[in-house]
Amino acid sequence: MAPISTLKGSAQKVQDALLAAGYSNRVVELAESARSAAEAAAAIGCTVGQIAKSLVFRRAYSQRPVLVIASGSNRVAEDRIAQRLGEPLTKADARYVRDATGYAIGGIPPLGHASAMTTFIDADLLSWDTIWAAAGHPEAVFSLTPSQLVEMTGGTVLTVREPS
Repeated sequence: MAPISTLKGSAQKVQDALLAAGYSNRVVELAESARSAAEAAAAIGCTVGQIAKSLVFRRAYSQRPVLVIASGSNRVAEDRIAQRLGEPLTKADARYVRDATGYAIGGIPPLGHASAMTTFIDADLLSWDTIWAAAGHPEAVFSLTPSQLVEMTGGTVLTVREPS
């Protein structure tokens, strides 16, 4: 399959990572921003819950990155992730996120990162047939199935949402 060459550089990087990993999913660029889950859902025409938002945290002691891929409608219970890791989490600033992933906040894809990181996937994403993830740029996304997400990230499925 020939690479797509009309994408912005960071979106092309995600398309190349998908193809290299054996996936035929196609990155698409939207006419408007998909930086937030609500913006992405509106631009795509899906529910906010179908957006797989990638959030990077920093482990407090080891300073290693942790990726949490959460349903766009959920707020992440950081204490639940920290308990699972046995180490508190801290917020990751924009520079740390870019260094760890190779992408800016608002366009972090679930794969193709600059460094390996522990990944957790929100169990709520598994209830959808199709979900949408960022593709390296605030206006780039790709669709995938929840099983593809688990497979391509090697992530651990976990209930990550804060209790209501």
